[in-house]
Amino acid sequence: MSLTACGGGDGGGGASDTVRVTLANHVWTENVKQALPEFEKQTGLKVEITQLGEDQLSDQYNVKLNAGSADIDVMMYRPLQEGKLFARNKYLADLTERVKSESWDFSDFQPGPVQSTTYESKPVGIPIITEQEVLYYRKDLLEKAGLSAPPKTLDELKAAAAKIKESEPDVAGFVARTGKSAAVTQFSSFLYSFGGDFVDESGKSAVGTDAAKQAYAYYGELIKDYGPANVSTDMGWPEAMAIFTQGKAAFYTEANSLYKNATDADKSKVSDQVGFAPFPAGPAGSKPYNIPSWALGINDASENTENAWKFIEWATGKEQTLAQQKSGVPGARTSVWADPEGVSTFPEDLAEAIAASTENGVGHDRPLVVKVAEAREIVGQPIVDAITGKDAAASADTAHTAFQQFLDDEAE
Repeated sequence: MSLTACGGGDGGGGASDTVRVTLANHVWTENVKQALPEFEKQTGLKVEITQLGEDQLSDQYNVKLNAGSADIDVMMYRPLQEGKLFARNKYLADLTERVKSESWDFSDFQPGPVQSTTYESKPVGIPIITEQEVLYYRKDLLEKAGLSAPPKTLDELKAAAAKIKESEPDVAGFVARTGKSAAVTQFSSFLYSFGGDFVDESGKSAVGTDAAKQAYAYYGELIKDYGPANVSTDMGWPEAMAIFTQGKAAFYTEANSLYKNATDADKSKVSDQVGFAPFPAGPAGSKPYNIPSWALGINDASENTENAWKFIEWATGKEQTLAQQKSGVPGARTSVWADPEGVSTFPEDLAEAIAASTENGVGHDRPLVVKVAEAREIVGQPIVDAITGKDAAASADTAHTAFQQFLDDEAE
């Protein structure tokens, strides 16, 4: 779908009073469209919006950015999916000087999301929508098992899952994604909390480290020993969420952005018994991902960069970020989580869990590479092997070799 919010572009070369903005179909976009008249009145600029589904958006970027087209000024993109590709290909303008605006306050943005919109120490995007991994749990099952509070550590999570599974044979102690690629994102928080990562500081594969092996083994054992009976190894979030919302699991680690599936009485049989807690701490502490699922950048080929930045500055300012958050879009600014208005529409315990995640959160939930899908297949294999009872350490070693080769090939 393509639409014009107001006015038309000059279609051509130099700076224009029309800012051409390409956005994804998302509630964030709908909110921005409603607020646009205010921006246009303030600045005298006109905003022309092209709004597309994710696949169409990717297709358009592939064609236009590759061709060096100047007819996109501002672009909404996925930092973890295409951010490295876009930055490496110099599609994204360097925002180093832009972000120094004192009134706009770049220091208010959380470190995790900023990490993923930075390339070679330069900010190339501004995070607009964030996502964190939290622990979903059943209050009634904890109470029945004599557990006074949700687990604070991964050791406590395993013990609690075992206790509930033992006393409630028809209920899994724990459920999570199991599919080779789908599980990578949610597994990442376990990996970081064990002290590991997909890639080390020198850019080499880290999936063969002791920390990674421990994380793979832990995640696999949790599902193998305390997960649903006859669990499949191709579950994404819809399948895992369905098990939880049908009342068939006590604990579930998942993205906070999906929480309404669990708390909506029309979708969940246990909506009134769902609680939320921060991601449990491992040997390295609680280190869930805190990622920007979407960001805004300026097309480096644009000839209207001054006005493009004016739009971004407004759309990502404190006022707009707070308004977005009140409508249920988790923001990347620290201030909106500290503001009672900013958390008023979230369940109280979820808001607290998210706030904890933003303090120590890691800014990626998958390898930060150009060919993301291929990388996920490689680093996800040990997850499947661990769930099916194979040797997690041996599988991690195999994945480590394959992933290092992948990184070497990509660096060429």
